[in-house]
Amino acid sequence: MNKSDFFRHVTIDDYSATPKYQQLANAIIQAVKTGKIAEQEVLPSINELSFEFAISRDTAEKGYKYLKKIGLLGSVPGKGYFIKSALIDQQLKIFLLFNKLSAHKKIIYDAFASALGELASIDFYVYNNDLALFRKLIQNRKENYTHFVIIPHFLKGEESAYEIVNTLDKSKLILLDKLLPNVSGEYGAVYENFESDIYEALHQALPQLGKYHTLKIIFPEHTYFPQEIITGFVRFCQEFAFHYHIIHSLAHETMERGEVYISLMEDDLVTLIERVISKHWMVGKEVGVISYNETPLKRIILNGITTISTDFKMMGEKAAQLVLENSTAHVAAPFYLTLRSSL
Repeated sequence: MNKSDFFRHVTIDDYSATPKYQQLANAIIQAVKTGKIAEQEVLPSINELSFEFAISRDTAEKGYKYLKKIGLLGSVPGKGYFIKSALIDQQLKIFLLFNKLSAHKKIIYDAFASALGELASIDFYVYNNDLALFRKLIQNRKENYTHFVIIPHFLKGEESAYEIVNTLDKSKLILLDKLLPNVSGEYGAVYENFESDIYEALHQALPQLGKYHTLKIIFPEHTYFPQEIITGFVRFCQEFAFHYHIIHSLAHETMERGEVYISLMEDDLVTLIERVISKHWMVGKEVGVISYNETPLKRIILNGITTISTDFKMMGEKAAQLVLENSTAHVAAPFYLTLRSSL
């Protein structure tokens, strides 16, 4: 096989969020599995990979090291790299599609990838909550995937997203974080019950909430967060006689002592903390703070921020389990209140 044939069969996608070294390794694995690269064939050098793909030598070398680790690649000093064995245990090829990158999404990804280990290759894409990009990435995929693992959150147009998802083979589909209405057929899912989750979490915090008179949830006007969160929040406040407000922005919000603020977005949490500090209020005494989605940093900020959060590590691990078992089960992810000094 000449070099031009290699670079026709092995490509790197600049739109993919999968690290380029992993893309390189996955593409070579796929080319070997489909017979486009044969056993004992010599591969391009590190320098050639670096030049052709416009990647660093470290990235190219890391891709080859991964292939050596799984037994596919061999090397001879002075001669270079070659296909050592075409017998590959890796049978799973996964199209992983996230709505955005964030600290808790990284927890999901790390748990998912770790649980699958070397049993699968993962092509990772991010569509930034944009329905048009979501459609493009799904429709323009070039590989044959054994599974599609998708987090379906959109800023707008969600009511038609099911039409795109319904073009996929449902036996290969796993929805993460959220169920999407009108998706037909039998498919796997690991999801949150957004309405009941926030209701139950606030109910658990009722003894701490009792010292405040008003609950405010910061729910941006244009957001991918489901409206079910508001439904659960309002139901709790009405049932336990709390004054409540749904606010879209803190910019012009009047803040008073005796209020609890529930922040969904990290940017809003930063703004909230800045305003509280500027007023010299005691968090957990004069004003309460609850943040959506647990992250390690929230254990430290203001001596600890109270969080309400699903178990993101479990979500990633359970999704991997559904992949490995080829299961179409629907699993509700547990949701936790973590009380800290901010309440």
